[in-house]
Amino acid sequence: MQLAMIIVNPSSGKEEAPQYAESARSALQAAGYTVTVRETLQEGDAADYCRSACENGYHLVVSIGGDGTLHEVINGLEHQPHRPKLGIVPLGTVNDFARALRIPLDPEQAVSALTSPAVHKVDVGRMNNRLFINVVAAGPLAESLSGVSSEDKTRLGALAYLKEGVGALTGGARSAHPLSIAYDGQLWEGHAPLFVAALTNSVGGFEKLAPEAAVDDGLLHCYIFQDLTLFSTLTAGLSLLLGNLKNHKDVIYFKAKQVSITSQDTVRTNVDGEEGPPLPVTLSTIPRYIEIIVPEDSAAVL
Repeated sequence: MQLAMIIVNPSSGKEEAPQYAESARSALQAAGYTVTVRETLQEGDAADYCRSACENGYHLVVSIGGDGTLHEVINGLEHQPHRPKLGIVPLGTVNDFARALRIPLDPEQAVSALTSPAVHKVDVGRMNNRLFINVVAAGPLAESLSGVSSEDKTRLGALAYLKEGVGALTGGARSAHPLSIAYDGQLWEGHAPLFVAALTNSVGGFEKLAPEAAVDDGLLHCYIFQDLTLFSTLTAGLSLLLGNLKNHKDVIYFKAKQVSITSQDTVRTNVDGEEGPPLPVTLSTIPRYIEIIVPEDSAAVL
């Protein structure tokens, strides 16, 4: 008997998540699964539900929600001797991880893909004592993006982050903090308004931020932004759209398996699109840690 647990954030997808959970239940039952559906009510529920699925020998866990819900589900897999396969129905504002894995952003198509036989092993990241699946950012701009309201996300979608980012830049978030960044035996010290470490090629909906990043390369793809004046931001944005950000004159790019970031100032982080802890933090990768169900036509190109 195959057991599947659907973990759904009912407020995702303009509050249409429960109907997609029912579609997923029907599809999985037709494929021979015995299905349990769990709705999250508060922070931490998704991780607790996933942990329970691991402990009770479930074969599949499906995350229905945004990157924040997925982040919690991933943390429920930590330290578990049995880790179920993971299916994703993306209903968030940006859905970076689904983009990186070529999982359909259309919810009904994503539901149909849950019964795909194709599975891909992917990396996860560790930040101090928690896991992350996509990106860690540090600096004033990263902190401001944590303040995007649920209402703006629902109303504006990805434009909510652009709105908040522009407001932060014009309000002074371009100011730099002293950072000390140690990585794989090397050290960078200086002032920077933003640091980004990405596991995948898609960050903030931009699928060319880290075009070299693969979901299973075991590496963190890191960017130090040394300047965020209006002109520099515009030219960096153009480089980003062209997939050439690493060569921008105000950007330092490196790849690493472990990174430690400290600062004399109080600097907060953003983790998978949600508010994270203040510095210091240590980042590392856990290669090919989880198995993700992907569409058959995506498996050949990942």
